[in-house]
Amino acid sequence: MGDNVQIMIVMVVYMLAVIGIGLAFAKKANESPEAYFLGGRTLGPWVTAMSAEASDMSGWLLMGLPGVAYWCGIADATWTAIGLAVGTYLNWLITSRRLRRYSEKAGNAITLPEFFSNRFHEKGKLVMTISAFFILVFFTVYAASCLVTCGKLFSTLFGLEYVPMMIVGAVFVLVYTIIGGFLAESASDFMQSIVMIGALIVIVVVGTVAAGGLGAVLDNAGSIPGFLDFFGVATPITADGVQQVVDGVPQFGAAGSYGFITILSTLAWGLGYFGMPQVLLRFMAIRNEHELTRSRRIATVWVIISLAVAVFIGVIGRVLYPDALTTSADAENVFILLSTRLLPPLLAGLVMAGILAATISSSDSYLLIAASAFSKNIYQGLLHRKATDKQVLLISRITLLAITVIAIFIAMDENSVIFTIVSFAWAGFGATFGPLMLMSLFWKRINRAGAVAGMIGGGGMVFVWKLLIRPLGGAWDIYELLPAFLFSVLCILVFSLLTAPPSEEICKEFEEVRLGK
Repeated sequence: MGDNVQIMIVMVVYMLAVIGIGLAFAKKANESPEAYFLGGRTLGPWVTAMSAEASDMSGWLLMGLPGVAYWCGIADATWTAIGLAVGTYLNWLITSRRLRRYSEKAGNAITLPEFFSNRFHEKGKLVMTISAFFILVFFTVYAASCLVTCGKLFSTLFGLEYVPMMIVGAVFVLVYTIIGGFLAESASDFMQSIVMIGALIVIVVVGTVAAGGLGAVLDNAGSIPGFLDFFGVATPITADGVQQVVDGVPQFGAAGSYGFITILSTLAWGLGYFGMPQVLLRFMAIRNEHELTRSRRIATVWVIISLAVAVFIGVIGRVLYPDALTTSADAENVFILLSTRLLPPLLAGLVMAGILAATISSSDSYLLIAASAFSKNIYQGLLHRKATDKQVLLISRITLLAITVIAIFIAMDENSVIFTIVSFAWAGFGATFGPLMLMSLFWKRINRAGAVAGMIGGGGMVFVWKLLIRPLGGAWDIYELLPAFLFSVLCILVFSLLTAPPSEEICKEFEEVRLGK
């Protein structure tokens, strides 16, 4: 039996197991919108932690991050990983318990837009509409990054055309998400988080041995200017985006600088967690807020191990196969390259399932949250307030289909760099919802005007900085999340203080949540 056939068999079996989980939870998921979108607030601490991190990391963890390390060394990837690890811990520590309590107190909110709307007791639903709109926009981009991962995975493995393989992955994720809802998503994400970290550890161990040990890996990688420098960056010499190779040796220029502003900009990835709907929803869904302490420890350990190993896989790949991947887009296939060349086919298939696991665990979250934003918050919240639960679930499934189709069109370019797509959507959520979430939970004076200004200011600044300011280069070359996050905070403060304070009823509810009543 051919190697590719064996890999295919393992991956098909895995996909069937995931669908089985969806079917197992289908009946429970269809009981009500609350069950479908939030699992009835029944998640335990392990599932809460592991599913939150698996849905957050996506195929970016196994392809995007190692690809960055392979292409230009450890600085960019490592500072990003440090920012994410710190952000993960602080988000669980600061946000999780207060949000679990407040979301239930504020009208038993089951989506993020609904929580923000209920938090300010609004009747016109402006906050709900704006937040739902931004969720639709940025999660469609996020879903596209997952489809790019699927397309690259299947086309690289089996030598097939990228676009058909990307569409096959999209159909699978769509069917799975429609069947099972949040409970199926969380249960499968728990399983997939185990597969993901197992795949990472297997590859890093086997790759290190194949390279001659840890010392040999570091010595060889260290010979590339700036590759192992935390304050410098390797600079591939390229022509039309393709790294030049002479006598089998990839060419690098002098190490580039990686200064304080760049480090601060990269660490800002951690700020994104305070606005990530797929993580925040897990805080809302846990069965008991007191179990969040255990969840925080589990999530933090998982993230630190996964991120560190993912970065090192990029280093190992550059040492073992220095001239195999000659563009920044191709570099994101380093995990696949190591798996297929170093492992027997059946084990390689299981490891490849790790990439599929990461992609599925994220894309189903993105699609489900985006669908809930439209069906629950826009359709039922604004357009048809008397809509039945059955109608809401039907509209959510139609929305899933529409978002998937749009994401497919965005993902058509096989030269898309997953890291770049994810970084933009990450900045969008972090700046749009992060400041608003923190200040809604911890600042009593924030009002509806501040909330609206913060979302529009933060989300809008992501586009302005990314498209108009950052291309200027120099001191302006800062990851858009940082300036957009700070601008959102400023907008919330200014507009809240310049307009009428929140009502006594809202302040009373805030105090009750703060005191744990």
